Amino acid sequence: MIEGESYPVTALPAGALTRESAVLLARMFADPHLLEPEERRSLVSQLRHVVAQYPDIGELRVLLGMARCVNLYVQPAVEECCTAVELAPQSFVAQLKMGELWMRLRVADKAEDHTRQAGLLARNMAQSEVARRQAATIRTMRRHGIERGGYRLPFLSLKGLRRLFPPWGANRSVRLGDQIGETPTVQL
Repeated sequence: MIEGESYPVTALPAGALTRESAVLLARMFADPHLLEPEERRSLVSQLRHVVAQYPDIGELRVLLGMARCVNLYVQPAVEECCTAVELAPQSFVAQLKMGELWMRLRVADKAEDHTRQAGLLARNMAQSEVARRQAATIRTMRRHGIERGGYRLPFLSLKGLRRLFPPWGANRSVRLGDQIGETPTVQL
């Protein structure tokens, strides 16, 4: 990629995030488990306040969605990320994080769509690599059958047991032993 290439990301207004919010966000990105429950609630509250001041900045909504997800508020996180994607459909971060959220919720179709879009929006090799790894994780989920969505008939969920037991008609003979040159068999 060309080094001087611009990326259409809305810059956060100066002073939008407090020093405390910035520190909590940095800790959340490093390891969400480092935040205490009170710190998580404080971060969500601060980000909600900033989003109320600047409702048209998609990247702020992504941050709020991520903080809500870390705080285990899944539905509000989905709503914030959806709004972020609507406000900034050309935002790599919004598409990637929406894909990640759907991936974690095991909705592979939506996760795959948003991750693919993020890959198309990638502006450098690091972004491409992050999108590629996320797409690979989604493909692995699909291959191993770890997916939610859609209801299946009860007997289809027993399909995995088929590998454990041979089919009813296949090789059901049992040898009794080798006696007098012939091997008698008994059908079960």
